[in-house]
Amino acid sequence: MSDAKPNESSVDDRLKLLLVAHDCPEARLAAYFAARRARHSNAAVVLLHVVEPPEFGHWATVAETMRAEAYEQAEACLAEFSAIVEAEWGERPEAVIREGRLVDELRKLIEEDEHISILFLGASTDAEGPGPLVSALAHKPQYLGARPIPVTVVPGSVTREDLRSIS
Repeated sequence: MSDAKPNESSVDDRLKLLLVAHDCPEARLAAYFAARRARHSNAAVVLLHVVEPPEFGHWATVAETMRAEAYEQAEACLAEFSAIVEAEWGERPEAVIREGRLVDELRKLIEEDEHISILFLGASTDAEGPGPLVSALAHKPQYLGARPIPVTVVPGSVTREDLRSIS
């Protein structure tokens, strides 16, 4: 007989909220919002950081140095985002680092993990637009792959107080 409560899910079969973590203020707001939504729905949070491969194929040592630095930055970014999520939700998120093209790695992760149910993205307030990933998904939602999931876009212009009032 299990000690689990009737409405309590195990960590392995809970829904997961996926957040693309990168070093910008709007992504931090999205992390805050995702953590609050996870807490209210007893979902897990998955943080994804994708390292773009270096383009110095003929200079192997330069490429390896760049790759190592990119992984260090990815780990630091994920540590910061993990702290945001843990402070708001009280649970440590799953952190994933992948190397490749962001939309490709995002699609692969969604296809590999059937528990991922919502993607959270931060939208930039820059005049150039909301950011390359938000723009790409707005124009071609098939980037999410064969198992499309809802996307929550958190505008960079909202405040934590705004997000607190709706979550």
